[in-house]
Amino acid sequence: MTTTANRPPQWRLRDRLHDHLRLLYPDHNTAELIEAAIAAMRLDPEVATPPGRRNLWDERDAVVISYGDSIRSPNNPPLDCLADFMDRHLKDIVSAVHILPFYPWTSDDGFAVSDYERVHPDLGDWEDIRRISQQFRVMGDCVINHCSAAHPWFTNYQAGLSPGTGYFVEASPDDDLRAVARPRTSPLLRPVNTKAGPRHVWCTFGHDQIDLNFANPALMFEVIRLFRHYLDRGVRAFRLDAVGYVWKTAGTSCLNLPEAHEVVRLLRTLVEHACPDAWIITETNVPVFENLAYFGNANEAHLIYNFSLPPLLLHALCTGNTRHLRAWMMSMPPARDGTTYFNFLASHDGIGLRPVEGLLDDAERDAMVAAMQRFGGRISSRTVAGGKESPYEINIALWDACRGTVAGEDAWQLERFICAHAVMLALEGIPGLYIHSLLGTGNDHAAVERTGRNRSINRATWMVDELDACLADPDSSHAQVFSRMSRLLHLRRQQPAFHPNATQFTLQLQEGLFAFWRQSRDREQCVFCIHNLTPEPQQLALADLNLMRNEPWYELISDQPLGDVWHSVEMAPYQCLWITNHPGGVATSLAGSTDG
Repeated sequence: MTTTANRPPQWRLRDRLHDHLRLLYPDHNTAELIEAAIAAMRLDPEVATPPGRRNLWDERDAVVISYGDSIRSPNNPPLDCLADFMDRHLKDIVSAVHILPFYPWTSDDGFAVSDYERVHPDLGDWEDIRRISQQFRVMGDCVINHCSAAHPWFTNYQAGLSPGTGYFVEASPDDDLRAVARPRTSPLLRPVNTKAGPRHVWCTFGHDQIDLNFANPALMFEVIRLFRHYLDRGVRAFRLDAVGYVWKTAGTSCLNLPEAHEVVRLLRTLVEHACPDAWIITETNVPVFENLAYFGNANEAHLIYNFSLPPLLLHALCTGNTRHLRAWMMSMPPARDGTTYFNFLASHDGIGLRPVEGLLDDAERDAMVAAMQRFGGRISSRTVAGGKESPYEINIALWDACRGTVAGEDAWQLERFICAHAVMLALEGIPGLYIHSLLGTGNDHAAVERTGRNRSINRATWMVDELDACLADPDSSHAQVFSRMSRLLHLRRQQPAFHPNATQFTLQLQEGLFAFWRQSRDREQCVFCIHNLTPEPQQLALADLNLMRNEPWYELISDQPLGDVWHSVEMAPYQCLWITNHPGGVATSLAGSTDG
């Protein structure tokens, strides 16, 4: 077998698998593991590795995030309603859909999976997923850190049967587990009765979500077979839920261990051989530099969630101070070809606070948290060293999070909300838009009371007739949000400077303005993106942008030529400017190229 240093650019599958599996399972026969992995993914081992560092996306890509039943009808399965809504409203503005766990489940709104191979019958079936995949890239959740206590694997584990024996992480209450990182306050270990006697199983996220044992290669091959199963049914992007927790080593935090990264690398190797255009995206809600590590050497995740963006941008909008947002952005490395950021502002969970550790101090974080509580938000906590509790995430609908600032509510909710998304849509990376942000859905307090879970506040369900009526009413805030968001998405996909890997440079303007410059990969188009993040007018001296006088500059959002590049512009509260040298038809003609 050749050494890594001497391998050609497209070295063969067995060589790559050898390195992954030898690191993960040093006490097993690596040659046998290689053949088992190839069989589980049904691969041709003689096919060369696809070329590395290909950009499988361009400026036309955007992802909508939705539960399978976020839109319902009394007459049709929810996945059919989602497919119909996307066909009528989204096919010209987004390219992909992340359908949150659509499998049978027992708790946590889908993340305690009881059957990985089926679509929940209350949502529809695999034909609905295939239908959606014919027009949109489908991102599926791979909830591989844990499964439901009702999963047959766990039932078999308790009975001493296979598959299941050895599939779960055991520990003793006498073990020193104080260093283990936890996103919850529930006890880590759950006592269970098994055929072999009483045992304690590891439950990172709760006692209905039993952690899987990836130190057992048999479990790994079960997961690989599931990935093949999803590929066969139209899934083309794999969201690795909570993947940082998949490996447990006594005496460590059991978070982001080297083996967790190697699991991602192994899965990427297998998936890209099976489907070279598929994406792997890691969901690791951790401090920023730990998160960046999941890019690896452009050989782990294709996309990583940009978890620091939501809390930092929200803090800037709450305070009118862009200093922390700007400092963070200046510290972020450009993603290498073949990788990019997944930008988002809202999700089915909440606005995570761990990603601003070291970026905001406790007083700044707490001031933002207090403002969100005044706007109807809830706060979820986690257990930290010494058994203390610390704020973990803000649970709030983004529409309500934009009600005001730390000074209180004001009249700028809509403009603040649109401004936040204009920032996100212009940034390096692929934008992900939670469906309730596209629709301007507010806090669902009734759901919190019904479920007893803070995260339910941003997991509302729309009836399709009610939603259609709201979107048809021009005076409805939902229609106003959707119309303005749709226009920004249309504009974005026409600008080659908004390619996810196009150059980005932070601009240094006054404190209330957040600004950056994007340049297309062929250097033909520039876009200066300036955003007033305050409730006060701001003067922008165009000379500070250093616009070349021999170029005709144009403002995309207002659809107006810029005129004299030496004058000043008064930016209204939360106004956004996208100033470019290639507007309209020119930009459209440039948008056809892709690296993918």
